Amino acid sequence: MSKKMLSIFLVALLMLGVLSGCGGNAGGPAPAPTQGSTEATQAPDAGQPKSGGVLKISLPASPKNLDPIKYTGTYESQIIRSVCDTLVEYKMDLSSIKPNLASDWQISEDGKEYTFTLRQDVYFHPGQYQDGRQLTAEDIKYSLERSAKESAMNRLDMLDYCEVLGEFEVKCVLKDANAVFLTALTDAGNAIVPREEVEGWGADFGTHLVGTGPFVLKEFKLDQETVTVRNDKYWAATPLLDGVTFMYINDHAQAANALKTGALNIATSLQGEAVQIVRDDANLVLNETPGLHIAYLYMNQVNGPTADKKVRDAISMAINREDLVAGVYPYGEAQIANVPLPPGSWGYDKGLESAAPAYDPEKAKALLAEAGYPDGLSLKLYISNTAFRIKMATIVQQYLKQNLNIDLEINPSEWGTFSEIASSGNADIYGMSWTWYPDPFFFLNKLFYSGEIGALGNGAGFKSAEVDKLLEDALLETDQAKRADMYKQALKIVMDQNPIFVYGNENVTDGATANVQGFQQRADNVIVLVSDEVNVWLS
Repeated sequence: MSKKMLSIFLVALLMLGVLSGCGGNAGGPAPAPTQGSTEATQAPDAGQPKSGGVLKISLPASPKNLDPIKYTGTYESQIIRSVCDTLVEYKMDLSSIKPNLASDWQISEDGKEYTFTLRQDVYFHPGQYQDGRQLTAEDIKYSLERSAKESAMNRLDMLDYCEVLGEFEVKCVLKDANAVFLTALTDAGNAIVPREEVEGWGADFGTHLVGTGPFVLKEFKLDQETVTVRNDKYWAATPLLDGVTFMYINDHAQAANALKTGALNIATSLQGEAVQIVRDDANLVLNETPGLHIAYLYMNQVNGPTADKKVRDAISMAINREDLVAGVYPYGEAQIANVPLPPGSWGYDKGLESAAPAYDPEKAKALLAEAGYPDGLSLKLYISNTAFRIKMATIVQQYLKQNLNIDLEINPSEWGTFSEIASSGNADIYGMSWTWYPDPFFFLNKLFYSGEIGALGNGAGFKSAEVDKLLEDALLETDQAKRADMYKQALKIVMDQNPIFVYGNENVTDGATANVQGFQQRADNVIVLVSDEVNVWLS
């Protein structure tokens, strides 16, 4: 079996700042061009690519530690990916996994052994404890086993051990067959690092990161900036940029204004009014891509009125998705959605969009009456205390009162309290968002597998033997097309039961100055500046 056998990984909570399973993330025509995930930001008269210049990128929070096994948020991962490489990587359009440090791989018939052949033109950056030596299979074994044993987020817990078969060949043996292994390897937490530097620096390796990536870490200033310079020996392509400086600006409007003055070249993760600031400036580019994200209301499947499907259907039909999204995201920060899997996932089935109950207040009233509540009822909604969630809850409250005479009590709280209540199975309804990798496993297994009941994803208690069997079989199957078919079947069953009201796919939204060329935005919010597909430059 070959590298086409794509999978995904079990990052046990990758908050990517990101398990926004963790809570609350998230118009009009733009005078500046808006780019999608497969298009590069490039002015028509940009000319031929040229070398030189330092790209300045803002991150909305400060990275704390760049050691791959210790990182816990997207902010660290963006820097790690510029300094280090992983064994395999996603294509820029996230359609499949491609070779990276590994030039090829084979999978055993039982799905438990992955044998990788390595490139022979890869060298580490010179560091304090090695002089820029060649990467070998021993480095793969060391880095992956280190992650399997010490990762703060259990990012490689399916790996048992690695065996070096030759200088440039290594076999990874899993505890059990697991179709998510290849995607696990794409995570920055499983980047390949040299043992000498890790052991030499000890606890300080996180501020002296060494890898094989397109840029070399020059200086890490906590809560200020990270400075990198070009790696002239990068195996994929010689970077066109002289370097990249990551700056930490947690105020979105401030980041947008820094773009206007030229103090920044790219402002990442823009929200709210900052989106409009960039959109209204003809000298700036607003990059917007629907993210691998769903925002939703999950209705209790076991306890209370919503255990009745008629009540769930009535609630779904009483809320106008289009108006809800317009109210929650007034600057166009999200797309209307109704399927519990983002369109960017390869398991998405557009044909299921019509399976979600459409807005129909009169039919909703009739269904609620059939369920035994002709005069309405009272329900409690639990959310985290973020602006997006509070706006959503207020609008939903108005719809349910107006159309069904449902008194919806809104209970906002900080994340820890909210997640405990949502996981408990005691909430009538809870509202949040979920974002992860393109593999459907990270959405469907986490949200609808009965083994996740009691966890945050399936706190509403959804259970279906049919869905469980499809999800279990998909985890053992290595052929992506067959897995996709299983996930689509599972999705149809889920949507027939209507446990969840999905309303939005939040965008990945970045702003850029007009001289940034070749930048491609990805739906998973990963920044790639140099690869065999991309080489960003400044005109």
